[in-house]
Parts: sequence; structure tokens; C-alpha cells
Amino acid sequence: MNAPRRLTDRLALTRNRHQRRRSKAMFLFQAAMHEVSERLKDVNRTFTKVAIVTGHSDLWRAEFPQAKIIPDTDTLDFAGTGYDLVIHAMSLHWADDPVGQIIQCARVLQPDGLFLACLFGGETLIELRQAMAQAETKITGGLSPRIAPMAEIRDLGALLQRAGLALPVADTQQSTASYLDTTHLMHDLRHMGEANSLADRIRTPTPRSVFHQTQKIYAEHFSLPDGRIKATFETVFLTGWAPAADQPKALRPGSATHRLADFLGTPDQKDPKPKD
Repeated sequence: MNAPRRLTDRLALTRNRHQRRRSKAMFLFQAAMHEVSERLKDVNRTFTKVAIVTGHSDLWRAEFPQAKIIPDTDTLDFAGTGYDLVIHAMSLHWADDPVGQIIQCARVLQPDGLFLACLFGGETLIELRQAMAQAETKITGGLSPRIAPMAEIRDLGALLQRAGLALPVADTQQSTASYLDTTHLMHDLRHMGEANSLADRIRTPTPRSVFHQTQKIYAEHFSLPDGRIKATFETVFLTGWAPAADQPKALRPGSATHRLADFLGTPDQKDPKPKD
């Protein structure tokens, strides 16, 4: 049997992350970490056994010093179960098997334990994807894998149900950053540890003409009034709970015992009689 095709070159991803710099380039990760902290406050529960799955252990350990940090390898080394909170932190978009990652997280949760993930979504770098695709097609006559194919929110939400989590919720936050040019943007991605780590990436140097053409197309279509270029980033947040007997459950369709019109104090809207 043939081995499943891999999306990510794990050696390249690890190398890129090790080259990450502590700089303003990490603003997206800091924003995601802040949002996770705020969402946990809204839950209004004290979590006593926490695990964080991430490829950026230093960032998340500083925010959650009591948590067990789990590397985002294919097989997650939780070393036990009974966690009341598992966070998959800004790494799921590099997973070869994202639903498998969520299933592994769900299995170590205690009943009514919380799973929370944050990751880059499908709108991330939409401008760069379009500009590079047009430039490379024009210069070389073809396309090569350069930016990870990040999932859409509707697909990511379905993963929670496939993993057996209850009360699944998926929502998204979108932000726009500005850069001097595409070189500035690509340097920032490298400083985030998010440079090209695709297993099928071309290993030979890219012709400079491709980058020049990319900059030209990008500036033509996605420039800002001040002459800089914009870049879109989408962060998706996934929330689900380990099933428990006392969790609220949705009613069956048609099982309501009161009419919405009674609560709203409005008259019934009857269907008009058909005209002859």
C-alpha cells in the first residue's frame, strides 16, 4: 500500500521555525494568543490540567506557564488523559491530517473538557497567492507549490463534528497588514517561521523575474493610497467540548411547546389565500 501523500516537509518546517525571530513579525501570533486568553475568560471556568499543541512553544509557555506543551508532530505525545483544556495553537494549518490531530486532542479530554484551536484560514495571503500565480504562469508557463492550501472555515467547522466534539463552533477574524513591497512581506513571513515548508515545493532557486513580476502585479491590484501593499490574514478559531451527559442539547425539530409569535407579541402571519 502506498504511503499517504504528505503536505508538509517537517524538517523544513522545523528549520523555518528555528530561524524565527523575536520581532514585530510575530504580531499575528500575539493577537491569536490574546484572543484565546479572552475567550477562556468568557468561559468562566478554572482549568486545572491544560495542554497546548504548538510549534511555537516559547510564545505559549510565556502566556500559559502551567500548561503542558506538546509538539505538533503527527502523533501527539500527551502522556496521559484527563485534560480539561487542550489548545491547538497556530499549527493546525501545517498538519497533514488535521482531523486526526483534533481526534487525538478530543480523546485526552475529560468529559465536558474544552478543545480550542486557532490557525490560519483560507483567506490568508489571498493577494500574494493571486499575484504569484499570475507572475509564475507568465514567466515559466506553470505553477509550483509556494503557499500552504489553508482550509475554509466551513470545512474546518465540520472537522469538529468528525472528531466527535459536542457544541462545535467555528468563527473567524480577518486583519490587514501593510508592507513596503512583496520582499518586505516575504521577509516577515520568514521571520514568523511561516516560509514555504511544502513537501512538493520546488527545491531549485526561483528566477528573479518571477519575483519582479509578482511585485508588479501585486502593486497594480493591491496597493494602498500611501503606496504600500496590503496583505490579508485570516485566523480561524474552533471550539468544541468533549461529550458529557449534562451538556445542553438541541431540541428535535418540531418539538417546541410554545410559539415564537407568543413571545414576540405579534399576530400570526397566515398564508394569503390563493387568488382565483
